[in-house]
Amino acid sequence: MHRRFLFIASIIWSLAIHPVSAEPLDRPVWTFTLENDLPADTDRYYTNGFRIGRTSALNDVPTVMIDAASSVLGPIGDVRWRAGLGQSLYTPTEIDRETPNPTDQPYAAWLYGTVGLINDVTLDGHSRQTSVLLSLGVVGPAALGEQTQDFVHDLIGSQDPQGWDSQLDNEPALLLTVERRWVVPSREIISGLRADLAPHAGLALGNVFTHAAAGMTLRFGEPPNGDYGPPRIQPHTPGSEYFAPATDGASFNWYVFTGIEGRAVARNIFLDGNTFGDSASVEKNPFVMDASAGAVVVIGNLRLAYIHALRTQEFEGQAGPSVFSGLSVGWRF
Repeated sequence: MHRRFLFIASIIWSLAIHPVSAEPLDRPVWTFTLENDLPADTDRYYTNGFRIGRTSALNDVPTVMIDAASSVLGPIGDVRWRAGLGQSLYTPTEIDRETPNPTDQPYAAWLYGTVGLINDVTLDGHSRQTSVLLSLGVVGPAALGEQTQDFVHDLIGSQDPQGWDSQLDNEPALLLTVERRWVVPSREIISGLRADLAPHAGLALGNVFTHAAAGMTLRFGEPPNGDYGPPRIQPHTPGSEYFAPATDGASFNWYVFTGIEGRAVARNIFLDGNTFGDSASVEKNPFVMDASAGAVVVIGNLRLAYIHALRTQEFEGQAGPSVFSGLSVGWRF
């Protein structure tokens, strides 16, 4: 016990007194992201997700975090650290049934906290971002999915779901994600407007999700420096919550985008059910694809992003794809 106390104390001491100094003009970014299927006039499958997070100023990172992540990221260059809190909800198609269809999406909720590092490198005009993100939380009634959905449905005057008593059981939730994004140098298309392509690849490991992912995003407009596209909520690779201010002396920057991501899925707790006990489950599809489009506006220290997404069927018997939208608001403090 004494050794464990000393270990914890050493980590706290490192966090307190050994950060790398921040760049003087750089600022942390706070971001709120909300995804919901209300714009698609549905209430099923992945029905709601939110995350609030903070991304640090450049190189304002405790050395204990850099030491822990260097084995994953390799040599550390310019780096930021991020932390956040999120929740995701899943429901079947017929939420008015007290006993859900056993072949439909199980009721489930995930409440989690995250911490991770983002490493940016620019070589020969090519930008590359690598991130590692650890999420710890709980799946089951302790994730407060029923309370969240009842509260929101009461606000909008919608029917309360009747089947939350059948949701997945409480289970500790662990997820490690590693992601790399590249930005091919942009080319001017017309009247100073540019286009660029950003491929990405990712890996998720844990009892929540286990999958390999790859995709790309095409952008057109005035994408600012340091912007890797709007953030997303997992299982989609989480993207970048950091953004730079408007560039080239402009009062604002903007761009529209379209993107695609494919995932080879080995585990999805919201379809496979609980890891250590019996629960509702369905037969998942081993390959899932997300297609999305949207727009981003950066006005000084404010970034607004809207995304509309379509996710292919995730399990056998699913009644069509999942369709949902997302709104992200970021502010550089």
